[in-house]
Amino acid sequence: MTKTPPAHGREAKAQILERAERERVKFLRLQFTDILGTIKNVEIPDRQFEEALDGRVMFDGSSIEGFVRIEESDMYLRPDLSTFRIFPWAGATGERVARVICDIHTPDGQPFAGDPRACLKKVIAAAAARGFSMKAGPEAEFFLFQTRNGAPTTDTHDAASYFDLSPVDQGEDVRREIVLALEAMGFHVEAAHHEVAPGQHEIDFRYDDVLTTADNISTFRFVVKNVAIRNGLHATFMPKPIFGKNGSGMHTHMSLFANDANAFHDARAPRQLSATCLHYIGGILRHAKGFCAVTNPLVNSYKRLVPGYEAPTAISWSEKNRSPLVRVPATRGTGTRIELRMPDPSCNPYLALAVMLRAGLDGIERELDPGPPIDKNIFKMSHRERRHLRIDDLPGNLNEALDELEKDDVVRDTLGEHLFEHFLAAKREEWQDYIKQVSPWEVERYIGLY
Repeated sequence: MTKTPPAHGREAKAQILERAERERVKFLRLQFTDILGTIKNVEIPDRQFEEALDGRVMFDGSSIEGFVRIEESDMYLRPDLSTFRIFPWAGATGERVARVICDIHTPDGQPFAGDPRACLKKVIAAAAARGFSMKAGPEAEFFLFQTRNGAPTTDTHDAASYFDLSPVDQGEDVRREIVLALEAMGFHVEAAHHEVAPGQHEIDFRYDDVLTTADNISTFRFVVKNVAIRNGLHATFMPKPIFGKNGSGMHTHMSLFANDANAFHDARAPRQLSATCLHYIGGILRHAKGFCAVTNPLVNSYKRLVPGYEAPTAISWSEKNRSPLVRVPATRGTGTRIELRMPDPSCNPYLALAVMLRAGLDGIERELDPGPPIDKNIFKMSHRERRHLRIDDLPGNLNEALDELEKDDVVRDTLGEHLFEHFLAAKREEWQDYIKQVSPWEVERYIGLY
């Protein structure tokens, strides 16, 4: 997302107020996310814009998932003025609405320990102390489904597949409308196309600094869902909505920069990959099990992470194939990067990017060896071959992933005790609710036999 020109303090505030008045913005949404990544907001009318931009708007944190108890509920919304955007559509009564993304602060002015955006900013600061800044670029996939009586279904509106065009791909016009809305919000969209499964789509936008990328992912999901609703469709970022079809991933490209130079590139090294890059990969592989519950946070996430549907399950890396967890694209020089293929678009982007970056930094600090690249197709390897190459697997379900999260001190420290405890409790509850259910598969398989 392209940020507004650099400006600070009252200058930036004055610019926003002048633009809001010029473009007749009636309402401003003070936006943030809860621990699960759901967008929340407090909407205020124009007469309160100045107070809001000064960070003087308070809200009740006790009503937000993973925030605080009722006796300590007062929270302040501190806007990041560079994130001010005017939505490209009007409200129901024709009024214009804008948003600004906020950090959450306590009444004594301190960053709130349960704010996912603050968690990511803490890791960014740790990277900066080591001389690094992170660039990230996601590939978030989603499905467009038909609705019935206003409720979402899993009926697709097309029978298209990878890169198909209309009339087979009936979502083409909706995708185009999404792209236009994103560009109006400041995105630099690089590509948009149909994905492998019927009704599945992907829109790629340019990589950016990691905080902006996290903001972008959150905004992207909001825009996609909004445009879909306006076209009578339902957009979902659920990882695996249809049995037997590919699920939706959020492959994440990452690179570190030091003094404006790509720290992952070394022209004199084998494969032109620096020691920093290899150690970063080592950290990602070492902590993949530990952060899997954060990057793949739903019960449904693990229905995608199964062999046979192009989603990685093997903890390994490669340059030449897409079956391992980490792939290194062929581009070198400034574009040298790694691609982590496990995350899915249901994750909280702030927490997911925080644990990815911290895992990589831990690899650099401890000089972790990622081992040799695995250039054979892991999907087709026998169990014996995988054991011989010491290829481990990701957790098989959310419960296993939560067990691994509890054991990983680096990931736990990254989240901090507040986020860790509340995230773990919410996800344990989700798992318990899931295992109490009786699925149609169980009834069909067992009721006649037993």
